[in-house]
Amino acid sequence: MAFDAIIVGAGPGGLACAIAAADAGARVLVLEKAADIGGALPYSGGHLSAGGFSAQRERGIADDPERHFADILRISRGTGREDLTRLSLGEQPAVLEWLFAAGYEIDPATPRVVHGHEPYTTPRTVHAAETPGGPAILRALRRLLEPHTAAGRIEVRCGARVTGLLTAGGAVTGVTEAGGRRTRAPAVVLATGGFGHAPALFAELEGAPLTTSAAPTSTGDGLLMARRIGAALQGLGQYIPTFGGLPPQGDDPRVDWLNRPQLVATERPPWEIYVDRHGRRWIAEDEPSIDRKERVLTGIDRMTFWMVFDSRALRESRPMVHGWSPEELDARCGRRRGLHRAGDPAGLARLAGVDPDGLTAEIARYNAAVAAGADPAFGRRHLPAPIAEPPFYAVENHPVTLITFAGLDVDARLRVRREDGGAVPGLYAVGEVIGSAAVNGNAFCSGMCLTPALAFGRLAGRRLAAEREGSVREASVREGEPGRA
Repeated sequence: MAFDAIIVGAGPGGLACAIAAADAGARVLVLEKAADIGGALPYSGGHLSAGGFSAQRERGIADDPERHFADILRISRGTGREDLTRLSLGEQPAVLEWLFAAGYEIDPATPRVVHGHEPYTTPRTVHAAETPGGPAILRALRRLLEPHTAAGRIEVRCGARVTGLLTAGGAVTGVTEAGGRRTRAPAVVLATGGFGHAPALFAELEGAPLTTSAAPTSTGDGLLMARRIGAALQGLGQYIPTFGGLPPQGDDPRVDWLNRPQLVATERPPWEIYVDRHGRRWIAEDEPSIDRKERVLTGIDRMTFWMVFDSRALRESRPMVHGWSPEELDARCGRRRGLHRAGDPAGLARLAGVDPDGLTAEIARYNAAVAAGADPAFGRRHLPAPIAEPPFYAVENHPVTLITFAGLDVDARLRVRREDGGAVPGLYAVGEVIGSAAVNGNAFCSGMCLTPALAFGRLAGRRLAAEREGSVREASVREGEPGRA
């Protein structure tokens, strides 16, 4: 049976596209290389945002897409694409209402302002009460998908790895799967996600060390296929890391995102200092802007730093690592990669791979600043105690890739573009495959990864269905013209 569109990838963007297209009367094939649908949702925190939706109104929060855009413009310093950002923001309130109608329930404490990155001025981020929150969104999408699969409007094939795009006369006409199976359709939508689990491609496009929390399926498949037929890229040079995570263990580049260091100064005023591999501090640890910390971190050797503290800090500070008590952190030292304990600073430095003389001198300078009540080097204000009570601790932190910033260039109709700026006929892209920089620029804006994927998926799905209807009407007119059989 013929399909009106083939969607490659059953993550949030691909599922939203398929559901919207089927809602509007199209017949869609969804090909997913994993064993089940969902893409990155099983691993996602599930943060969504919009300006002007029902949960805000219920709390008396005045907001709209224009105010949302102003916040994004401030946070990103205008480095994103205005056309795509406004396109997404206009659809995002409807995305949330769509999910709410499908039974998606948000944490009663939301909408809220999230401080993990540069915060909005208005509470507009929502997520589920469970952690991670992505599976709750996936359950809602399954409920929206099921009537269409039951009626045959959407066919989903899992375990189907697409390896190439079929073309004719410069237009994309279908896909090839591993094993040689070919399927044709008037349109193909790439919704294959990013490349945060592809070290070689990440090094090529982002030029940074890869420590990731991306899904194992995030290997850049759609980007590579489109590049082979001449597609252009956008968002190059916009990479910024997420601020700090424990080093991965073994050969897996994924970090333990549930047990991550608590580095947001507004949530846990720091007792520790941050040092590089030379043992030197590089920023005021109580700097409230995570955005500024992330930008300074890009200039640190290998973007790697260590939290250094003593027994008193471990005992009296709020927990240093999410999910671990002070006793649990202490027990993991020497057993888990990146966690070290020693009786003196020089011994600690040798265990951690930090310069011993540099760290010893830096702790002495910091302790002098604590005694004087002022930090002349960096202007830190929270100076609760010297680092003086043994044993001493060091927690290694790496930059974490949550999302990838570079991706396929698309126009405002979500059509993939060539290097000359022209659209590739029959080829569309939604979600992380177009790059996070499209709407975030060189920054992280709360809820602006997952929500745009859903928004662009819905917009693309409706467009595909509208084009199908236009083709049907045109064919009907031709059939009715005199002289036509």
